[in-house]
Amino acid sequence: MKVLISAYSCEPGRGSERGVGWNVACEIAKHHQVWVLTRPDESKEAIEAELAAHPNPNLKFVYFTLPFWKDSMRWGQSGAMQVHYYLWQIQAYFVARRLHEEIGLDVIHHVTFVKYSAPSPVAFLPVPFIWGPVGGGESAPPKFWKDFSFRARFYELARDLVRNIGQRDPLVGLTIRNTAVVRATTDDTAKRLYRMGASQVQIVPEVGLLDEEIAVLNAYPLPASEPVRFISMGRLLHWKGFHLGIQAFAAANLPEAEYWLAGEGPELENLQRLAEDCGVGDRVKFWGRLSREDTLERLGESHVLVHPSLHDSGGWVCIEAMASGRPVICLDLGGPAIQVTDQTGIKVPGHAPEQVIQDMAVAMQKLAQDAELRVQMGMAGRQLVQENFSWNVVGKRLGDLYQTTVDEAAPVIA
Repeated sequence: MKVLISAYSCEPGRGSERGVGWNVACEIAKHHQVWVLTRPDESKEAIEAELAAHPNPNLKFVYFTLPFWKDSMRWGQSGAMQVHYYLWQIQAYFVARRLHEEIGLDVIHHVTFVKYSAPSPVAFLPVPFIWGPVGGGESAPPKFWKDFSFRARFYELARDLVRNIGQRDPLVGLTIRNTAVVRATTDDTAKRLYRMGASQVQIVPEVGLLDEEIAVLNAYPLPASEPVRFISMGRLLHWKGFHLGIQAFAAANLPEAEYWLAGEGPELENLQRLAEDCGVGDRVKFWGRLSREDTLERLGESHVLVHPSLHDSGGWVCIEAMASGRPVICLDLGGPAIQVTDQTGIKVPGHAPEQVIQDMAVAMQKLAQDAELRVQMGMAGRQLVQENFSWNVVGKRLGDLYQTTVDEAAPVIA
């Protein structure tokens, strides 16, 4: 088949959305001809270097950006970049239309960014269209807002405003109506898509790992039983819920245990102060910003991942932890709720801060005191990742989805 992939973010050797764009394209190109729409300013140099080292005649890139706004990275992840993304998506329609007139596409898949409240006008072409996995429909439960700073509350309010505007965008509605298959990352996003008119939504995590990455993580041995180390990894943002993790660690009262946080962000000083106020400042270690390799090394020296995120569409660290044989303690919210099972970790209901802190403390006590349970959950996690989150597996399933979508769109010949 001739497949067009719309990937605003795409780069080899990276995680998060850049990795999604690149790895989806590479996996599909193993069996089909693939054209990828992406930006030159973010990663053209890295893509061309990778293709020069590992040529793939099935994989072609079409680079373009707005003629009046060529540097989409100038303002980072600010609102300006979201505007650039919106306009780039409109331009993608015209680029894709010319390409379709030249080669005759069989299927189109929008991969990154994954925002349910932003349109993907390439869906308007007379070609079967697959959207997602799309995310962004998750929200921090209102009872948790009381612990947020003024700046954090403003962020949440602004986020809600932007999403509400997007939900009323006629182009978003047209995208939904012209989509053959909608794929959502979470239940929350799926519910919003249904309310916006989607007739059928698949819930599919966006995350994946390369087989070689899985092999490296699988090789991590479980560390010695003492001291038991809990670890959280990610940017120190209010909605990541690390303040809940620190309070739960203090409530668990495990004097020989340690809690590590790997990452940097605006909540650093607040979290350091909280650890001191809770009486665990000497056992909570802040590693700061680390390279991916160093972060995974810290994971390999730990026993349990704590991921108390309040609205997370993805949750890559949960997959990495399970691949390394570490149980996961997370909230039963967002992407982690879809990825983690009762066999691979402990999911805590996200009703209220006090309840989460208490339930997470109990989970920490349980896993700290039961080494055999940690091993059992770790083995189940490795199996789960191998069977469901390998990019090789994801690619095969997408290939089947493309074929089914094209077959269903084909006219019936009497």
